[in-house]
Amino acid sequence: MRSKKAQNLQSSLQASGNSGRFDRLDALRGFALIWMAVFHFCFDLSNYRLLDANFYADPLWTVQRTCILSLFLICAGAGQAVATEQGQTLARFWRRWAQIVGCALLVSAGSWFMFPHSYISFGVLHGMAVMLIVARLSAPLRSRLWGLGGVALALPQLIQHPFFDTRLTNWVGLVTHKPITEDYVPILPWLGVMWWGMAATQWILSHRRHWLSAQTLGSGDNAGLPRFIAAARSKLAVLGRWSLTFYMVHQPVMIGGLLAWMTLTGRPF
Repeated sequence: MRSKKAQNLQSSLQASGNSGRFDRLDALRGFALIWMAVFHFCFDLSNYRLLDANFYADPLWTVQRTCILSLFLICAGAGQAVATEQGQTLARFWRRWAQIVGCALLVSAGSWFMFPHSYISFGVLHGMAVMLIVARLSAPLRSRLWGLGGVALALPQLIQHPFFDTRLTNWVGLVTHKPITEDYVPILPWLGVMWWGMAATQWILSHRRHWLSAQTLGSGDNAGLPRFIAAARSKLAVLGRWSLTFYMVHQPVMIGGLLAWMTLTGRPF
């Protein structure tokens, strides 16, 4: 007789299309991608002086940035909880990790071209590459991740030292001031957010697996939703499965389109 855990895993795979994916988690990631794209488009408009906005000091934008980043890291932690529970092989983990590292290097190169004095040396992909390794190794700690996450969130508020203010060391996060860069996602405090996302999802997988799964449009879980909401959630789930690809192409497409429009309308760059 199969164990109850094996039966639960099988039912979850069936609920998510036999792919091992969880539609609601993918949809949440897709929502974060759309929010990020809108935020970045507004940043592009500001960068080309088409929008009067201060993305470095105005709470309207700084708080949004914090929320978007937190949502991404929660989803990343959740993804690692799912992957480890489903027995993801190390080969598959390292293959995905290598893709993230390669994309991080491309982001650094592209940002240096556009912002040579404030290029991205340790942004979201750089931070995620390091944090994913830590998350993978610490997954067996389960509920203890809540406490570790709290410590990670608190440490930058309690400890700052000039040693961590250089580009070679600021990735740790214990800086005395934020570096001049277009994106900065140090290990501390953000590892705490990923740990909490992992701990929460591990609990959900053990006690409320159905929270993560949605049935196909027009049936089961979606039957009680207005059709347009169910359709939107379904499309967000599809987008959420291509998060890295979307992350890498959305800015070149938006900036290219914006520059083409400015050229056609005779607006100065």
